[in-house]
Amino acid sequence: MISFIVPAYDEALLLGATLDAIRRAADACGEAHEVVVADDASSDRTAEVAERRGARVVRVAHRQIAATRNSGARAARGELLVFVDADTLIDAAVLRAALAALRSGAVGGGCAVRFDGSVPAYARIVTPLLVASFRTLGFACGCFVFCTRAAFEATGGFDEKLFGAEELAFSRALARLGRFVVLRESVATSGRKMRTHTGWEILAALGKLAIRGPRSVRRREGMEFWYGKRRVELAE
Repeated sequence: MISFIVPAYDEALLLGATLDAIRRAADACGEAHEVVVADDASSDRTAEVAERRGARVVRVAHRQIAATRNSGARAARGELLVFVDADTLIDAAVLRAALAALRSGAVGGGCAVRFDGSVPAYARIVTPLLVASFRTLGFACGCFVFCTRAAFEATGGFDEKLFGAEELAFSRALARLGRFVVLRESVATSGRKMRTHTGWEILAALGKLAIRGPRSVRRREGMEFWYGKRRVELAE
């Protein structure tokens, strides 16, 4: 069985579409599956949205993405684990490719990514370069990561000392176990940060991480771009 693990914090607006897309993809592939939503101390209707769509809700209060992913995985029952962010839409093509990779001996992997809706020009230019870089380096984008349960347990899961870049560390850990693949198929993830932050703000956030190095993701301070109050998108 496939277990889809969806970490979520105040995602009531987007979670429904994510869960609907998961169900369509799994049904199209004819796969037995479950959906586990790890609700990380949400203050909105995230849990209600998940339960109304048949997902099993695991309530946690970590406010840390790595720990939340791990809590969902530990509550899951499947032998194949697929981590999907709450603002990300998958389809049958990427799911089939992921399952084929796992069933042919891969321990895990990721895929390409594209943003939904309209995003600034710089994002349209940079995204293909980042996707190509991740494929070359063997990194999974955090919005879609898959692995076998055996590999998850062998690595200890996502590193809970990290408040960011946990998917990169997990990719490296999986690659040390066996074959790690980055699919050419893609998922659509939300471009809301691109639409609610200026290019300079995003560049400044990434610049701070680059200057401070790996130690910068080991504490919540300085990670406001990811953990700060979410800005609301304005209707066009």
